[in-house]
Amino acid sequence: MSEERGIHPWVVEARERLRFAIVGAFLPDWEAQRDFVLRAEELGFDAYWLNDHPTRLIDCWSGLAALAMITKKMRLISLVSCVYYRSAMLLARQAADVDRLSGGRLVLGLGIGDDVQEFNQMQLPFPPTRERHEMLVETIEAVRGLWAGAPFTYQGKHVRLEEAKLSPMPVQQPHVPLLIGGGGPRFTLREVAKYADVANIGPHEWIGGDYEVEDVRRKYEALRGHCEAVGRPYEAILRTHWTPLLTLAPSVTALEAKRATTRIPDATLESRPLFATPDEAVRHYQSLIDAGAEYFLVTVTSKDVESVDLLVERVIPALEPR
Repeated sequence: MSEERGIHPWVVEARERLRFAIVGAFLPDWEAQRDFVLRAEELGFDAYWLNDHPTRLIDCWSGLAALAMITKKMRLISLVSCVYYRSAMLLARQAADVDRLSGGRLVLGLGIGDDVQEFNQMQLPFPPTRERHEMLVETIEAVRGLWAGAPFTYQGKHVRLEEAKLSPMPVQQPHVPLLIGGGGPRFTLREVAKYADVANIGPHEWIGGDYEVEDVRRKYEALRGHCEAVGRPYEAILRTHWTPLLTLAPSVTALEAKRATTRIPDATLESRPLFATPDEAVRHYQSLIDAGAEYFLVTVTSKDVESVDLLVERVIPALEPR
């Protein structure tokens, strides 16, 4: 049920200038998150996202709905909503609601799920990788079918709908942009080529393990090959890159002091945070731009105002798009 599509209007818009999205790690409560998000919007960040880990964070879709009501310009991203945590019908409903509440600012990010402990806590089986990819594809096709507006029947291996109808619909046209998280060259990037508007990779084991610039370059070439195989323009897909944690300081000495005290998200997983002076960060992001990245997502420690300010004042203005 995949469709040949042109370039999504938001993808075209996102390429007009170099853009960064942001999220604050370790926000203690809603008030702190609200203040962080509103400041990020004021500083010009393009988007804010929420992860989908209901055992340890505010529910992704409840949080995005709340953010839709207090922001005016920022895109809101589910990065990424696990296809096992909600039925296709409920996911279509919640995503449509956030798109409407935000006036058409949602990016629907979906993934297969990787957190075995969380699956266990939610009393869900953790299927093999291939089966989880089947579930991802069926969920995408079912959600799109539900958003078409007419009664919709879908008989998949994992997802089944009988004359299902959803109303009201999302407001974005021609559709809510879809992000598929991960950089697996055999399955994930093939699914990105076939279905998505946005690809997201980065130096973290859950999204492809792209720790070096050459890894990024290789994944983009794999994506290009999958696009050619399905007959879809490579430029139809916005290529985003995520930094699991960005910590900036104006000098090497100050940076080392920060490194000694900074709490690392997902500390038990294989990821690569970026500790850098502004000049080092410029070289880092410029090398990713030269490798093909077009849009950046960064996690910062929520109380690290200095890193946010240095990113806005000294790093982003120094970068040159391809």
